[in-house]
Amino acid sequence: MKKYALTLDLKDDPTLIREYIALHENVWPEIKSSFSRSGIHDMIIYRFHTRLFMLIYTEDDFSFEKKARLDQSDPQVQKWETLMGGYQQSLQDGNPDEKWQLMEEIFNLRDSEEI
Repeated sequence: MKKYALTLDLKDDPTLIREYIALHENVWPEIKSSFSRSGIHDMIIYRFHTRLFMLIYTEDDFSFEKKARLDQSDPQVQKWETLMGGYQQSLQDGNPDEKWQLMEEIFNLRDSEEI
């Protein structure tokens, strides 16, 4: 199993943030199914003010390219992504064409050497 950490920012509007959270309390079943089809086993999103942090656990052969291809051919995923785009914004230093930015792991206690 692989894991990935990603981040993005929400638009700094309390009403939009509340709506975004409410939508994630009832994610559409088609969206949940799309995660499974792409090889995602679990997904957790955390928020601090406007900053989001997403942790995903995937099959070993998962790829973001495969997920993107599957998402492009799924009208419900496209509808969800368009809806989410009204709440999300790219990071200031990130790729403007991508909302979620892959984060680099810099420390893992489990893998660190004992002192």
